[in-house]
Amino acid sequence: MPGGQRAQRDRFTIMGVRALPLRRFGAVGLAAVTTAAGLLLVAAALPPASPLAAPAAAAACPPVQVVFARGRNESPGPGVLGNAFISALRSKVPRTVDAYAVRYPADTEVAQGANDMSHHIQDMVNNCPDTRLVLGGYSLGAAVTDVVLAAPIGAFGFDSPLPPGVDQHIAAVALFGNGSQWVGPITNFNPTYNDRTIELCHGADPICNPADPNTWKQNWPQHLAGAYIDAGMANEAADFVAGKL
Repeated sequence: MPGGQRAQRDRFTIMGVRALPLRRFGAVGLAAVTTAAGLLLVAAALPPASPLAAPAAAAACPPVQVVFARGRNESPGPGVLGNAFISALRSKVPRTVDAYAVRYPADTEVAQGANDMSHHIQDMVNNCPDTRLVLGGYSLGAAVTDVVLAAPIGAFGFDSPLPPGVDQHIAAVALFGNGSQWVGPITNFNPTYNDRTIELCHGADPICNPADPNTWKQNWPQHLAGAYIDAGMANEAADFVAGKL
Protein backbone atom coordinates (compact mmCIF):
# COMPACT_ATOMS: atom_id res chain seq x y z
CA MET A 1 0.00 0.00 0.00
CA PRO A 2 1.51 3.36 -0.92
CA GLY A 3 2.33 5.82 1.81
CA GLY A 4 0.06 8.78 2.52
CA GLN A 5 2.45 11.37 1.11
CA ARG A 6 2.83 9.57 -2.22
CA ALA A 7 -0.88 8.85 -2.43
CA GLN A 8 -1.71 12.52 -1.88
CA ARG A 9 0.59 13.48 -4.75
CA ASP A 10 -1.14 11.13 -7.12
CA ARG A 11 -4.24 9.35 -5.91
CA PHE A 12 -4.33 7.37 -9.15
CA THR A 13 -1.05 5.63 -8.30
CA ILE A 14 -1.35 2.42 -6.33
CA MET A 15 1.37 -0.18 -5.84
CA GLY A 16 3.48 1.67 -8.40
CA VAL A 17 0.90 1.38 -11.18
CA ARG A 18 -0.25 4.73 -12.47
CA ALA A 19 -3.50 5.10 -14.41
CA LEU A 20 -3.07 7.05 -17.63
CA PRO A 21 -4.42 10.62 -17.50
CA LEU A 22 -8.01 10.65 -18.76
CA ARG A 23 -7.44 13.71 -20.95
CA ARG A 24 -5.17 11.66 -23.24
CA PHE A 25 -7.98 9.39 -24.28
CA GLY A 26 -10.14 11.96 -26.07
CA ALA A 27 -12.84 10.29 -28.08
CA VAL A 28 -12.50 7.01 -26.26
CA GLY A 29 -13.07 8.52 -22.83
CA LEU A 30 -15.40 5.76 -21.78
CA ALA A 31 -12.75 3.13 -22.30
CA ALA A 32 -10.24 5.31 -20.49
CA VAL A 33 -12.42 5.66 -17.44
CA THR A 34 -12.86 1.97 -17.04
CA THR A 35 -9.26 1.12 -17.85
CA ALA A 36 -8.11 3.62 -15.23
CA ALA A 37 -10.50 2.03 -12.76
CA GLY A 38 -8.87 -1.33 -13.35
CA LEU A 39 -5.38 0.06 -12.77
CA LEU A 40 -6.49 1.51 -9.44
CA LEU A 41 -6.89 -1.92 -7.92
CA VAL A 42 -4.35 -2.83 -5.27
CA ALA A 43 -2.29 -6.02 -5.51
CA ALA A 44 -3.45 -8.32 -2.74
CA ALA A 45 -3.62 -12.10 -2.69
CA LEU A 46 -7.19 -13.05 -1.89
CA PRO A 47 -8.06 -16.47 -0.47
CA PRO A 48 -7.95 -19.06 -3.27
CA ALA A 49 -11.30 -20.18 -4.57
CA SER A 50 -12.23 -23.43 -6.25
CA PRO A 51 -13.86 -23.12 -9.68
CA LEU A 52 -17.62 -23.39 -9.47
CA ALA A 53 -18.79 -26.13 -11.78
CA ALA A 54 -22.03 -25.75 -13.68
CA PRO A 55 -24.77 -28.16 -12.59
CA ALA A 56 -24.46 -31.53 -14.31
CA ALA A 57 -28.01 -31.27 -15.64
CA ALA A 58 -27.46 -27.87 -17.24
CA ALA A 59 -28.62 -27.80 -20.83
CA ALA A 60 -26.42 -26.57 -23.66
CA CYS A 61 -28.46 -23.38 -23.59
CA PRO A 62 -29.42 -22.74 -19.97
CA PRO A 63 -32.27 -20.38 -19.13
CA VAL A 64 -29.90 -18.22 -17.07
CA GLN A 65 -26.13 -17.87 -17.11
CA VAL A 66 -23.92 -15.79 -14.83
CA VAL A 67 -20.76 -14.49 -16.52
CA PHE A 68 -18.45 -13.52 -13.67
CA ALA A 69 -14.91 -12.08 -13.53
CA ARG A 70 -12.96 -12.91 -10.37
CA GLY A 71 -10.88 -10.48 -8.34
CA ARG A 72 -7.19 -9.85 -8.60
CA ASN A 73 -4.89 -12.76 -7.77
CA GLU A 74 -7.76 -15.18 -7.19
CA SER A 75 -7.49 -18.70 -8.54
CA PRO A 76 -9.24 -19.47 -11.85
CA GLY A 77 -13.00 -19.71 -11.53
CA PRO A 78 -15.58 -17.19 -10.37
CA GLY A 79 -13.60 -16.49 -7.20
CA VAL A 80 -14.69 -16.51 -3.56
CA LEU A 81 -17.28 -13.76 -3.87
CA GLY A 82 -18.40 -14.93 -7.30
CA ASN A 83 -19.05 -18.42 -5.91
CA ALA A 84 -21.08 -16.99 -3.04
CA PHE A 85 -23.13 -14.78 -5.36
CA ILE A 86 -23.86 -17.58 -7.83
CA SER A 87 -24.84 -19.99 -5.05
CA ALA A 88 -27.16 -17.40 -3.52
CA LEU A 89 -28.75 -16.70 -6.90
CA ARG A 90 -29.32 -20.40 -7.53
CA SER A 91 -31.20 -20.63 -4.24
CA LYS A 92 -33.56 -17.84 -5.31
CA VAL A 93 -34.29 -18.70 -8.94
CA PRO A 94 -36.46 -21.73 -9.81
CA ARG A 95 -34.56 -22.34 -13.03
CA THR A 96 -31.14 -23.67 -13.90
CA VAL A 97 -28.49 -21.01 -13.35
CA ASP A 98 -25.34 -21.82 -15.29
CA ALA A 99 -22.01 -20.10 -14.65
CA TYR A 100 -19.13 -19.00 -16.86
CA ALA A 101 -15.90 -17.81 -15.24
CA VAL A 102 -14.11 -15.18 -17.30
CA ARG A 103 -10.72 -16.48 -18.42
CA TYR A 104 -7.90 -14.04 -17.75
CA PRO A 105 -4.77 -13.90 -15.58
CA ALA A 106 -6.48 -11.68 -12.95
CA ASP A 107 -3.33 -9.63 -12.46
CA THR A 108 -3.53 -6.33 -14.36
CA GLU A 109 -4.85 -7.68 -17.67
CA VAL A 110 -8.20 -5.89 -17.68
CA ALA A 111 -8.38 -5.79 -21.48
CA GLN A 112 -7.72 -9.53 -21.78
CA GLY A 113 -10.52 -10.26 -19.35
CA ALA A 114 -12.85 -7.82 -21.10
CA ASN A 115 -12.17 -9.46 -24.46
CA ASP A 116 -12.93 -12.90 -23.05
CA MET A 117 -16.13 -11.70 -21.38
CA SER A 118 -17.28 -9.90 -24.52
CA HIS A 119 -16.48 -12.85 -26.79
CA HIS A 120 -18.41 -15.18 -24.51
CA ILE A 121 -21.41 -12.85 -24.31
CA GLN A 122 -21.52 -12.59 -28.09
CA ASP A 123 -21.21 -16.36 -28.46
CA MET A 124 -24.12 -16.86 -26.09
CA VAL A 125 -26.26 -14.28 -27.87
CA ASN A 126 -25.58 -15.94 -31.23
CA ASN A 127 -25.96 -19.55 -30.08
CA CYS A 128 -28.36 -19.29 -27.13
CA PRO A 129 -30.49 -16.20 -27.80
CA ASP A 130 -33.09 -17.14 -25.19
CA THR A 131 -30.57 -17.39 -22.33
CA ARG A 132 -30.80 -14.49 -19.89
CA LEU A 133 -27.29 -13.30 -19.08
CA VAL A 134 -26.15 -11.89 -15.75
CA LEU A 135 -22.80 -10.10 -15.79
CA GLY A 136 -20.75 -9.69 -12.65
CA GLY A 137 -17.33 -8.96 -11.29
CA TYR A 138 -15.45 -8.28 -8.10
CA SER A 139 -12.51 -5.90 -7.70
CA LEU A 140 -10.38 -6.25 -10.86
CA GLY A 141 -13.22 -8.31 -12.31
CA ALA A 142 -15.58 -5.38 -11.82
CA ALA A 143 -13.19 -3.27 -13.91
CA VAL A 144 -13.29 -5.98 -16.59
CA THR A 145 -17.08 -5.72 -16.65
CA ASP A 146 -16.87 -1.92 -16.76
CA VAL A 147 -14.85 -2.05 -19.95
CA VAL A 148 -17.28 -4.44 -21.63
CA LEU A 149 -20.31 -2.32 -20.77
CA ALA A 150 -18.90 1.18 -21.19
CA ALA A 151 -16.34 1.05 -24.01
CA PRO A 152 -18.11 1.74 -27.33
CA ILE A 153 -15.04 1.07 -29.47
CA GLY A 154 -11.90 -1.01 -29.21
CA ALA A 155 -8.93 0.65 -27.52
CA PHE A 156 -5.90 -0.12 -25.32
CA GLY A 157 -6.01 -3.87 -25.96
CA PHE A 158 -9.78 -4.20 -25.80
CA ASP A 159 -10.82 -5.23 -29.30
CA SER A 160 -14.30 -6.69 -28.91
CA PRO A 161 -16.92 -4.06 -28.07
CA LEU A 162 -20.45 -5.37 -27.80
CA PRO A 163 -22.50 -4.86 -30.98
CA PRO A 164 -25.89 -3.13 -30.88
CA GLY A 165 -28.73 -5.22 -29.54
CA VAL A 166 -26.68 -7.38 -27.19
CA ASP A 167 -27.98 -5.40 -24.22
CA GLN A 168 -31.42 -6.97 -24.78
CA HIS A 169 -29.98 -10.31 -23.66
CA ILE A 170 -28.40 -8.97 -20.45
CA ALA A 171 -30.89 -9.21 -17.61
CA ALA A 172 -28.75 -7.78 -14.82
CA VAL A 173 -25.29 -6.66 -13.74
CA ALA A 174 -23.79 -7.15 -10.25
CA LEU A 175 -20.54 -5.43 -9.33
CA PHE A 176 -18.62 -5.60 -6.06
CA GLY A 177 -15.74 -3.36 -4.94
CA ASN A 178 -15.69 -1.50 -8.24
CA GLY A 179 -12.82 0.96 -8.74
CA SER A 180 -14.84 3.01 -11.24
CA GLN A 181 -16.52 4.62 -8.23
CA TRP A 182 -13.54 6.98 -8.18
CA VAL A 183 -15.05 8.67 -11.23
CA GLY A 184 -18.69 7.63 -10.84
CA PRO A 185 -20.92 4.56 -11.16
CA ILE A 186 -20.68 2.59 -14.37
CA THR A 187 -24.24 3.56 -15.29
CA ASN A 188 -23.03 7.16 -15.71
CA PHE A 189 -21.12 5.96 -18.76
CA ASN A 190 -23.77 3.62 -20.14
CA PRO A 191 -27.27 4.49 -18.86
CA THR A 192 -28.71 1.52 -20.78
CA TYR A 193 -28.04 -0.67 -17.76
CA ASN A 194 -29.16 1.83 -15.13
CA ASP A 195 -32.15 -0.13 -13.83
CA ARG A 196 -30.41 -3.49 -14.24
CA THR A 197 -27.24 -2.79 -12.28
CA ILE A 198 -26.39 -3.17 -8.62
CA GLU A 199 -23.01 -1.87 -7.43
CA LEU A 200 -22.04 -2.75 -3.89
CA CYS A 201 -19.22 -1.18 -1.89
CA HIS A 202 -18.51 -2.53 1.58
CA GLY A 203 -18.04 0.16 4.19
CA ALA A 204 -14.81 2.09 3.76
CA ASP A 205 -13.40 -0.24 1.09
CA PRO A 206 -10.70 2.04 -0.38
CA ILE A 207 -11.10 0.65 -3.89
CA CYS A 208 -14.70 1.77 -4.33
CA ASN A 209 -15.10 4.36 -1.57
CA PRO A 210 -12.80 7.30 -2.33
CA ALA A 211 -11.50 8.58 0.95
CA ASP A 212 -8.37 9.90 2.64
CA PRO A 213 -5.46 7.94 1.11
CA ASN A 214 -3.90 7.80 4.56
CA THR A 215 -6.65 5.37 5.62
CA TRP A 216 -6.22 2.94 2.72
CA LYS A 217 -4.06 0.48 4.62
CA GLN A 218 -6.27 0.27 7.68
CA ASN A 219 -9.42 -0.02 5.57
CA TRP A 220 -8.02 -2.60 3.15
CA PRO A 221 -9.65 -5.59 4.95
CA GLN A 222 -13.03 -4.12 4.02
CA HIS A 223 -12.23 -4.84 0.36
CA LEU A 224 -11.67 -8.56 0.88
CA ALA A 225 -14.19 -11.01 -0.53
CA GLY A 226 -14.98 -12.44 2.90
CA ALA A 227 -15.96 -9.02 4.20
CA TYR A 228 -18.51 -8.63 1.40
CA ILE A 229 -19.91 -12.10 2.04
CA ASP A 230 -20.11 -11.60 5.81
CA ALA A 231 -21.95 -8.31 5.25
CA GLY A 232 -24.61 -10.15 3.25
CA MET A 233 -23.76 -8.41 0.00
CA ALA A 234 -23.58 -11.56 -2.12
CA ASN A 235 -27.11 -12.33 -0.97
CA GLU A 236 -28.22 -8.73 -1.52
CA ALA A 237 -26.97 -8.80 -5.09
CA ALA A 238 -28.65 -12.16 -5.67
CA ASP A 239 -31.97 -10.74 -4.45
CA PHE A 240 -31.65 -7.85 -6.89
CA VAL A 241 -30.70 -10.04 -9.83
CA ALA A 242 -33.41 -12.61 -9.09
CA GLY A 243 -35.94 -9.79 -9.38
CA LYS A 244 -34.70 -9.06 -12.91
CA LEU A 245 -34.98 -12.62 -14.18
